[in-house]
Amino acid sequence: MNAHAPKPTRDVIERLHKLKETIELHRYNYHVLDKQEISEEALDSLKHELVEIETKYPELITPDSPSQRVAGKPLPEFKKVRHTVPQWSFNDAFSPEEMREFDARVKRFMIQGGISDPRPTYVNEHKIDGLKVVMEYEDGKLIRAATRGDGTVGEDVTENVRTIQSVPLVLRRPISIIVEGEIWMAKSTLESLNKKRASDGLPLFANPRNLAAGSIRQLDAKIAAERQLDSFIYDIAKLEGGEGKDFVFRNWQVNPAKTTSSNSSLPHPENKIFSLASSVPQTQHDELEFLRDLGFKVNKHYRQSKDIEGVIEYWREWQTKMSKQDYWADGVVVKVDENEYQRLLGYTGKAPRWGIAFKFPGEEVTTILEDITFQVGRTGVVTPVANLKPVSIGGSTVSRATLHNEDEIRRLDVRVGDTVILKKAGDVIPDIIKVVMEMRTGKEKPFRWPTHVAACGGDGRIVREPGEAAWKCAAGDSFEQQKRKFYYFVSKHCFDMDGVGPKVIDALLEAQLISTFADIFTLEKGDVLSLPRFAEKSAENVIAAIEKARKVTLPRFLASLSIPQVGEETAYDLAKHFKSIDDIIDASKEEFESIYGVGPKVAESLYTWFGEHDNRKLVNALLKQIKIVKDEAVSGGSKKLEGKSFVFTGTLPTLAREDGQRMVRENGGDVSSSVSKNTSFVVAGEEAGSKLDKARDLGVQIITEEEFLKMVR
Repeated sequence: MNAHAPKPTRDVIERLHKLKETIELHRYNYHVLDKQEISEEALDSLKHELVEIETKYPELITPDSPSQRVAGKPLPEFKKVRHTVPQWSFNDAFSPEEMREFDARVKRFMIQGGISDPRPTYVNEHKIDGLKVVMEYEDGKLIRAATRGDGTVGEDVTENVRTIQSVPLVLRRPISIIVEGEIWMAKSTLESLNKKRASDGLPLFANPRNLAAGSIRQLDAKIAAERQLDSFIYDIAKLEGGEGKDFVFRNWQVNPAKTTSSNSSLPHPENKIFSLASSVPQTQHDELEFLRDLGFKVNKHYRQSKDIEGVIEYWREWQTKMSKQDYWADGVVVKVDENEYQRLLGYTGKAPRWGIAFKFPGEEVTTILEDITFQVGRTGVVTPVANLKPVSIGGSTVSRATLHNEDEIRRLDVRVGDTVILKKAGDVIPDIIKVVMEMRTGKEKPFRWPTHVAACGGDGRIVREPGEAAWKCAAGDSFEQQKRKFYYFVSKHCFDMDGVGPKVIDALLEAQLISTFADIFTLEKGDVLSLPRFAEKSAENVIAAIEKARKVTLPRFLASLSIPQVGEETAYDLAKHFKSIDDIIDASKEEFESIYGVGPKVAESLYTWFGEHDNRKLVNALLKQIKIVKDEAVSGGSKKLEGKSFVFTGTLPTLAREDGQRMVRENGGDVSSSVSKNTSFVVAGEEAGSKLDKARDLGVQIITEEEFLKMVR
């Protein structure tokens, strides 16, 4: 082990143990007892966090970890079947970045295996949300079907599988083979069954996956037959022909001695029949065609990709198209296409190195509730907001969720530090729907509903009318005051967040995504995307504007706080006198009053404002998110460029772009990252791009580095 590798803390170890216990409990309920207490997506999220910890601290991996085995034990009511070929489970990926890492690992192992220029291709298949089945045929006849079980021993469900119309009882060729696939129920079938159950006054079935699993594990095969199940077959575990010398590819065993007949007389719509003696499948793509030719139902939407970017494109395409299918799929199974490369890559203790499950963005995930703050709505309603450890859900990263009201917090028994299940439906702000109680350590803090909320303004008092769920600010104009303060905070006089104007602020406040100034700097793109009429680009622009504003001068910072009777001029006077925010926070009323231009009323306002706990907390929260930078105007710098705005583009001969921007600011000018009609000059170097074109279109003056230096020297 690397002596310099980070050591896991006690909290990390405790978190890992809780994750393992919780995953095992819900996996047993789900796979063994057919009971689902949390969604599969939420369980996936817990498993992914476990793998992340074990990846960072490999010394914590143990043989009994949920990441090291496939599933649970078979039910005792069924006959046990020992699998001829061990059943593997694919590792999961949840983002394009993780898929690129998978591609890099594949190529690295191929290089180690002697391939100097590895260029694997991939096959993409839908990851059907059903129940895995392993079917064994002898001389073309179905003799056994079993569930996956724990990967070594499964349950004999042959009689139930025989009722599925898409499963061939006799193959189109008399060969011995073991195949793997998925048993599933159509959405339309589930809808029909539920309509009948509703008319009979019976409880409705939850989803096709659970119903398919329950149907195939019924002791009475008649029930399975009534459920109209379907199948997709996607893999060959073992293939053999009888006498003669066996040869092995991947984990298949093939004997050509008994398979010389092509059975070409059998009908096939494309007249494509494999002869094992001459045409053993060499790729996953060939294998799927081979399975189809034997008479198995194969999902028709598989696609080859020449590289990992093609895989990511396929994944993105099917995120939107999958809802139109009559089956459920929660991702894409990606496999190295070439069988010779699969043999070379081999397996880990749990999964093949040549394949991975690329999951679609989940609508339910788990994360940690780090704090509960309050948002004041337009009508003065006080809403609790969960501040979360940032987590990806529905393809976006979010850090906020609504908790609705006091009654909801009590119903959930949610506490600061809890692991919670987050659900997102469409474009609305995610909801916390459940606390994962098994993850509690005893360190979680019960939440106490306050009597005062600073965002209400005035004395901050809140009231709850009898019979109503909502608390409201006692002050009637608090929301409007709050809005005006936010408008000023992001204005060009303060943090200058170009593109984050009143409409954006209104939307963020209405959606309860921000309640303090510091909240703006913790927003993620996914939070903004949840707002009405916000697309990828507009959300990216908002986040970019916020990121750009993280550096601010002391006068602008002071002005942004909306301290009563402190405007821009007073903010500059304070900055010139004290030089640092720490000195201002600790100043006495007499020190404030001694500054020229600061009278007794202003001094009293400053001293009172910085003396309040909530205001100090706000300043400290902001200082964790932003950086106060030197202001040359405060230090008496040049004003040669005052009133002028500059944009830099391309590569300058001698100046780094940052140096040029610094020179503009030191001489009283402004710098922008985009060209507009208000831009005074565009300083252009080599390989200048779209900014130069826009400057020409708008008639903005374009100058060289030499001309710029003459202006500041």
